[in-house]
Amino acid sequence: MIRYPQPLSPGDRIGITSPSSGVQTALRGRLDVAITWLRDAGYEVEVGDCMGGDAGHLSAPVEKRAAELNRMLLDPAIRVVLPPWGGETAIDLVDHLDWDALATAEPTWLVGYSDISTLLLPLTLRLGWATLHGANLMETPYAPADGVRHWTDVLAGTGPITQHAPGVHRSGGHDDWEADPAITTYDLDATGTWEVAGGGGVDVTGRLIGGCIETISNLAGTPYGDVAAFGREHADEGLIVYLEAFGDPALEICRNLHGLRLAGWFDEAEAILIGRTTAPASGDFSQRDAVRDALAMLDLPIVFDVDCGHVPPFLPLVNGALARVTVAGAERSLTQELI
Repeated sequence: MIRYPQPLSPGDRIGITSPSSGVQTALRGRLDVAITWLRDAGYEVEVGDCMGGDAGHLSAPVEKRAAELNRMLLDPAIRVVLPPWGGETAIDLVDHLDWDALATAEPTWLVGYSDISTLLLPLTLRLGWATLHGANLMETPYAPADGVRHWTDVLAGTGPITQHAPGVHRSGGHDDWEADPAITTYDLDATGTWEVAGGGGVDVTGRLIGGCIETISNLAGTPYGDVAAFGREHADEGLIVYLEAFGDPALEICRNLHGLRLAGWFDEAEAILIGRTTAPASGDFSQRDAVRDALAMLDLPIVFDVDCGHVPPFLPLVNGALARVTVAGAERSLTQELI
């Protein structure tokens, strides 16, 4: 059973904390812009103590980060916990969360992607909490692309939420938030859309589950990454597994995908969505080659270049949502129902 936090409404409180990497002094201007954006949109904002980013790759020692995240997730006045961005080693938190207390609490939305996937996935698998894989705090001020919903709109919804492939994306690079902390428009300078491996179309339904492969693949085989058990629990509906690569070369991604296949992550899958990526090839071995090498034998539909990864724009996906993915003719759509 999936447990959905209450829909987000103006006046609700959003907790800001950095479970992984904090924000360097040089980028505090962007942080302030993002927090102001939330307040101007009508939300209360509570900024935690674990936010600094000048002392290394973590905002604080693991005990402090875990305590703050636990507190915010368990505080009934906080509706959403929103990190500024990902990082590197959020995996050190998973066995410091108060799983017993969280299991009896009302669910709270956790939003983010990249290293935050390491926390989103266990909350859904272990507790049945719906979590949102999508733009983080620092990217929240950007206007969504055509066809894509802002994460705040997704969490405010109570009925089916349909999004469409935007058909445009960023070819590479990042905005310079130090030089322009107030930027709110993505430079989407390249075209391209979702493609089914081998051609043809897809029309499937299933429970969404997934995240950033470089981080969540490390959870396979642990009590925090048992997607196979989650799949068996939802075998009557099936899964739609989505995965996206940040920057590892293709051969490393290939090994990770093989590992997830061997761990049973795709046993109950109806389809696999692969996020658009700028991660490098390994010589002549491409990122698509990595996917085919590891997953083609499953005889499942694979949809490439879904806009759910590190390449803007960011298509927000709710782990646990019942989803329908359609690729037919000119239609490229994904509908999520929070039921």
